[in-house]
Amino acid sequence: MLRGGCHCGEIRFEIPDQAAFSTVCHCHDCRKQSGAPILAWAMVPRAAVSVQGKPKVYSSSESGRRSFCPACGAGLFFSNGILDQMGMMQVRIAALDDPNAIAPRVQVQTAERVGWVGSLHDLPAFERFPG
Repeated sequence: MLRGGCHCGEIRFEIPDQAAFSTVCHCHDCRKQSGAPILAWAMVPRAAVSVQGKPKVYSSSESGRRSFCPACGAGLFFSNGILDQMGMMQVRIAALDDPNAIAPRVQVQTAERVGWVGSLHDLPAFERFPG
């Protein structure tokens, strides 16, 4: 099992150590909800997820639901009608204690990608904030 949680620690969760699928999503909804240019998601069986604490749920679209910590606001989970029918849910990979434990396998919604995301590898990189 993999463990994770929100920024303040009020919400903790465990998921299987293998994701059924994993993605980096570029969609408008993920960007607007997170304030980030992309989000990484791991799809896991809902029944295999254990959550301690009570996330707040926001209906982000007709069938989409995004769960986040009510104390610190950290986004954690996503579900929609299709995932519900499959018995699955999505967990933010970056909310894992070890975000390297699950690597995204594909990028989705690239039609909505922010233009500069594709050239991030061309920017100067610093291990820590430069002085």
